[in-house]
Amino acid sequence: MDWGNVTAEDLVDALREVDWSSPPRPLSEFFSRFTVPKSLAKWDSRLKCNLYYYRTNYFIMIVFILGLGFLTRPLAILSAFLTAVSVAFLNDSFAGSFSEKATRTIRRFSPQLAAKMRPPLAPVIRGRPSAKRAIYICGQPRWVFVLISSLVSFALWYISCGLFTVSLALLIGLLATILHATLRTPNLKARLNTFREEFRAVWRNYSEI
Repeated sequence: MDWGNVTAEDLVDALREVDWSSPPRPLSEFFSRFTVPKSLAKWDSRLKCNLYYYRTNYFIMIVFILGLGFLTRPLAILSAFLTAVSVAFLNDSFAGSFSEKATRTIRRFSPQLAAKMRPPLAPVIRGRPSAKRAIYICGQPRWVFVLISSLVSFALWYISCGLFTVSLALLIGLLATILHATLRTPNLKARLNTFREEFRAVWRNYSEI
């Protein structure tokens, strides 16, 4: 994959659709080799590649920095957790996995309620399922869960007076992410991983036809 030709919108779509359940990269690899990019084009390509390849590491690092800032504010920790859940719901893989596990758990206690939580059937266009299918969580559109968790987390942020703390901690986490993604030299494993993910995406689109 030529990361120089990948736009920011393409990167956001890839991060939204990719599976985030994979474990983080080892620390020995995460802090392996650092060099300064020689040109703006190399910096742009390296930044996108590292953001995609080390996505789980960056997410854990930001959550850890936020946690350090909330050691004296237990309510703010709950707010940060709900905020992280709101962001996680935007990922297709996480939303689908969460909905499936929640439905399976509820089915043990109430099969009738679990049956109502099934997502509606995907629309069929010219005998084929629509490629752009809406994501449902427990039978409801995804935006409902994102909106509810976002509103609750914002209310908790307001009550705990932790808006300044989260802004500062989030800024530090984002700066640390950009700094690492800028200086970390992409290795062969990162390039091979992006080719494998690209193949899986193409194969998934082919199998849906």
